This record gives sequence, structure tokens and C-alpha cells, in this order.
Amino acid sequence: MALDKYGIAKRIAQELQDGFYVNLGIGIPTLVANYIPEGISVMFQSENGMLGMGPYPHESAIDADLINAGKETVTVLPGGVFFDSAESFGMIRAGKVDLTVLGAMEVAENGDIANWKIPGKMVKGMGGAMDLVASAKNIIVAMQHTNPKGESKLLPKCSLPLTGVGCVKKIVSDLGVFDVKNGAFYLLERAPGVTVEEIQAKTAGKLIVEGDIPEMHL
Repeated sequence: MALDKYGIAKRIAQELQDGFYVNLGIGIPTLVANYIPEGISVMFQSENGMLGMGPYPHESAIDADLINAGKETVTVLPGGVFFDSAESFGMIRAGKVDLTVLGAMEVAENGDIANWKIPGKMVKGMGGAMDLVASAKNIIVAMQHTNPKGESKLLPKCSLPLTGVGCVKKIVSDLGVFDVKNGAFYLLERAPGVTVEEIQAKTAGKLIVEGDIPEMHL
């Protein structure tokens, strides 16, 4: 059974390491803040000017002035700080972010990412994603494996305008976990109940399957 958005976020949370500074993009990535593994301390940075972002608030604790980059209400952890957008992007461009997690419409087998141009819709631009994919030390993409038409989003080459070139290191989709390296998608784990054959059928780009592929643990 393919993962829902919460399952994708839970699996990505397993990639967090103690002391990491992490930027979460809008959509599925923002859910990662709700699943930090026990025993580690992670500092989440929001590009609109917040360091020390916490999980979504309970309804009784909502503060309309505390929002993430996706304009969703969030919490702030003890010691959290606020600053302007210029300071925020200074941190990003200086390489201070250990990991960025963002969504994508398409990822190519060489690590290119297209995540801002939605076909048939007016979009203002790629926003801060261009800086994040160019500057973060590690990039993980959270995405659905196929589009609403059932077409693969893991491709030999992106058809949409690029956000970044050769930058994606890992993908967690609703079907599995993939390393992106050597011009291919390397299957590391499969979602519970999902077969390797299904993943192969739904992956248009070059897929490498080595040995027995374990089910992911959530």
C-alpha cells in the first residue's frame, strides 16, 4: 500500500541527525517537524525568517502571527529567533543549512529538479527554492511517485522548467526510498505492501535494483 503524505514525512524524519539545521519546503515537507526522532535535537529554519520552528500547534494554542513559509500556523521552540528575509537567505546562501526537504513535480535521473512551474496555472516564480537547492549540503525530495494521470515523476529528463541542476541526493515517494546518483535512481526501500515490480512499472527513469529490497519501517 502506497504511503500517504504523513507516511512520507515520517520516513523522511528518520534522515534527521542530531544538531542538524533543516529547511522544510511547503506541502508534505512541513509535516516532518511533527515526527522528530526521540533523543535528537534539530533546528528547523523557515525561509520567511524563523529559526527554531516547532510542530503544528493544537487548536487552543494557534497564534496567527507565527507562520511558516507556506503561511501555515506553527509553534516556536524555546530559544527560537526571528529575523528578516535577507538574513534568512544569507544563512541559506552561506551554506548553513545541513538539509533541505522540498516537494517536486519532476526529478530527473541525474538529480535535476523541477518543482515550481505547475502546467496550466499562473505561478509567480520559484521563490526561495532556487537558493535552497543551490546551497544546502543535502537535498531530499518528498513527492508522489506519479502525477494525477498516473505518469511517472521520476524521469530520464525533466520536461518542466528546472529549479536546480544535479542537486537531489535522495527521494522519498509514496512507493519507496531512492538514492539519486550515477545517473540513476537506486531503490533502497519500498513502502509496506508495495512490490519492486510496481515501482519498476511506475518509474520512467533508469532504476537500479540491487539485491533484496526491504520494506521501510515507520
